[in-house]
Amino acid sequence: MAMTMTQKILAAHSGNDEVKAGQFIEADLDIVLANDITGPVAIKEFVKMGATEVFDKKKVVLVPDHFTPNKDIKAAQQCKELRDFAHDKEVLNYFEVGQMGIEHALLPEKGIVTAGDTVIGADSHTCTYGALGAFATGIGSTDMAAGMARGKAWFKVPEAIQFVLKNKPTKWVSGKDVILHIIGLIGVDGALYKSMEFVGDGIKHLSMDDRFTMANMAIEAGAKNGIFIVDDLTKKYIKEHKNPDLDKEPVFYEPDEDAEYAGTVVIDLSEVRPTVSFPHLPDNTKTIDEVGEVTIDQAVIGSCTNGRLEDMEIAAKILKLGKVKKGLRCIIFPGTQDVYLDCIRLGYAETFVKAGAVLSTPTCGPCLGGHMGILAEHERAVSTTNRNFVGRMGHITSEIYLASPAVAAASALLGKLANPETIKEELAKL
Repeated sequence: MAMTMTQKILAAHSGNDEVKAGQFIEADLDIVLANDITGPVAIKEFVKMGATEVFDKKKVVLVPDHFTPNKDIKAAQQCKELRDFAHDKEVLNYFEVGQMGIEHALLPEKGIVTAGDTVIGADSHTCTYGALGAFATGIGSTDMAAGMARGKAWFKVPEAIQFVLKNKPTKWVSGKDVILHIIGLIGVDGALYKSMEFVGDGIKHLSMDDRFTMANMAIEAGAKNGIFIVDDLTKKYIKEHKNPDLDKEPVFYEPDEDAEYAGTVVIDLSEVRPTVSFPHLPDNTKTIDEVGEVTIDQAVIGSCTNGRLEDMEIAAKILKLGKVKKGLRCIIFPGTQDVYLDCIRLGYAETFVKAGAVLSTPTCGPCLGGHMGILAEHERAVSTTNRNFVGRMGHITSEIYLASPAVAAASALLGKLANPETIKEELAKL
């Protein structure tokens, strides 16, 4: 039977020659991931089920990133639970403050996930690793506990939607704009419990950072997972980030030509414009040409969606043109310690500070309204994060406008939603 990329990975991990959409399977797991919010809950369930050891000390990954550095006593206690468990169970891949990063930026960088893997994470944006050609999906803390103990999980094999990408995006259009465009096109439930499978010649024009961003936001279309076909750029990334401690080889899967899809969507990348998601859903999209006059109080650049080096580079290029608008806060948080160091080495950190921005340690804090950037009532933020639900980043009357690093940086300089294509001209008018 012809299969999609996701179906082939699930078949290989469940001991089946083939699987089909709707079939229930039990699959072996390559990576089981949790953070400081979901991990403590999973640990309690782990103990309840009578488990005493994790199934594989190399394959369980624990990253305190959501409320770290600890924002209060409760957060400190949660991190301590995670830390104590990791040390007690001798978990190899535990990343504390100083070595850590935002989990979905950190794992690919450390070579912990590779092509052909099956990955579960007690965080909905685990789907990020589909950029590497892996099946990766978010699960609940109870499933996380079972995964840590047994190294297995139950799945219903998802149907797939094929997204055929063609042509080359224009200068200021990034993976963030492409995925916002797609979500605006199909809706927040347009891929509900389906695999979003990205193929086509246009992929060669997307960097790995672009692909991580797009796979990261597959869940915002309701998808079970997002996955990219592996090409030479993927293989180069995997080779450069190979982790010698894990001793595993990538497996590359391609969809069969006659694989069955629930639908096919063709995206001409050359026609995609810089895109902004207005409150309060990611599918409430407008192109930068349609946004009108929207003033903002805060710009946030970073997160597991857009906290990689390429994102920092784009932000620095634009922020170098001027100063953050007086009265506006611009918060930049690199995804990992390595990205932070690169920002220093390449001069981006100096650019950010001189422009009037704040450069933060890697953390999920602002994205989920946790800390280090909470919005007050009626405040507006332009943010490179992934969700703009009511109250997501602070007060329930605040508003979040999702955008690319280019749009967010340009907006920080003008104090309103701004087009990166025309930012020089706009600044010259001031």
